[in-house]
Amino acid sequence: MINGKPHIVVVGGGFGGIKICKLFAKENVEVTLVDRHNFHLFQPLLYQVSTSVLSTDEIAYPTRSFFRENKNVNFFMAKARGVDQANNVLLTNHGKIPYDYLVLAAGATTNFFGMKEVEDHAYGMKTIQEALAIRNHVLHEFERADKPYRTDAERKEKLTFVIVGGGPTGVEEAGAIAELRDIMKKEFHHLDFNNVSIKLIEATAHVLPMMSQDLQDETVRVLRSKGVEVMLETQVVGYDGKILKLKSGVEIPTSTVIWAAGVKAVEFIKDCGGECARDGRIWIDEDLMVKGAVNKNVFAIGDCAAFMHGDMKRPLPTVAPVATQQAKVCYENIMKLIKGDNNLNKFKYKDLGAMATIGRGKAVVNSPKMTGFMAWCAWMLVHLIRLAGAHANFTVAIKWGWNLLSGIRLGRIITNIKLDSGKLTLTKVEEDHSNESNFNEGKMIVLDKED
Repeated sequence: MINGKPHIVVVGGGFGGIKICKLFAKENVEVTLVDRHNFHLFQPLLYQVSTSVLSTDEIAYPTRSFFRENKNVNFFMAKARGVDQANNVLLTNHGKIPYDYLVLAAGATTNFFGMKEVEDHAYGMKTIQEALAIRNHVLHEFERADKPYRTDAERKEKLTFVIVGGGPTGVEEAGAIAELRDIMKKEFHHLDFNNVSIKLIEATAHVLPMMSQDLQDETVRVLRSKGVEVMLETQVVGYDGKILKLKSGVEIPTSTVIWAAGVKAVEFIKDCGGECARDGRIWIDEDLMVKGAVNKNVFAIGDCAAFMHGDMKRPLPTVAPVATQQAKVCYENIMKLIKGDNNLNKFKYKDLGAMATIGRGKAVVNSPKMTGFMAWCAWMLVHLIRLAGAHANFTVAIKWGWNLLSGIRLGRIITNIKLDSGKLTLTKVEEDHSNESNFNEGKMIVLDKED
């Protein structure tokens, strides 16, 4: 209790975490939101930062700004380390936080499926830092390939961009890089763009698994029309930073592999005292309580939670609508417990459909079924509505409109050149960018590998 009020601790400032804190802000409770970073990140548009369409302040919003009028919601910037359920305490790198009710909304991180070599050399895309690293690296590769002393083999390696994973992130990234290539073609006067190769690799027989077959086929058709080589039923087994190795034995020389092939729960979740699925997500019951918890006051929602009900064969996907719908039910159940009512609500997911953009003016939507420009307008509207803050709504709408008409991307700025004793040098740095909304525990390339 804080000031005689129940204390609710929420770990993670993603879609689910922000949603549930907004709901509790109206109640006679005290809320502490814990996150490694001081901003809420709109992850679905990270690929646009990585391809120079948007800037970071247009997809991120200061967490404290959400609750400037809510005195009962406090932000605690820290990295969660674990949960001591016996004593109702959240463990962080800045001390212990006691709770009456705990909500785990910690998000997910990139899943490299145990391939350490790939993890060390490929680029993930779950954080702003990773998106910026991709942007800097891709722009650098064009500049490096333009150097007259490069051999044809070196140029081809530097201008081969491989995206692994045929879900929305992979499809959107591939389409955006293809359009970025077309912009570069007008500006690099001595570079042979026949050497540019963009490949989308998917281990299964289909891209966008949540879509119907006709929409999957349309997606592949549009990507191929943009010059993207779509490689289905193709499995990656290794990448050393120079050669991408496929299960078939084929080797692809490339200095750019962007990994969008899957997600897993963050490491923190395994230390929360619950049962975990194979991908590390913590199992929850229909009332959203953590299975195996010592006390009936620990809940989990969003990407870090594994949930199945009825005849489901696999846990719900790690998408924003799941997190926000779970946040509402979790809020209702905690308020019931506070009032002494143990008749908790059961969570039932309402599928709102799926959508993905394939580039400028092109998208697919499965509910209602749409393709082409109308689907792109629907995609744009939905994403604008979900962005936080009027500034982002206005500037993003203007940029998208201008990009549609002109194709120009003014965000092609290389920012990772480090001044060292008067010389321009680039180094590879490993940092911990763990984030309760993303919790990317992997090693991250901040600066690039070559001058």
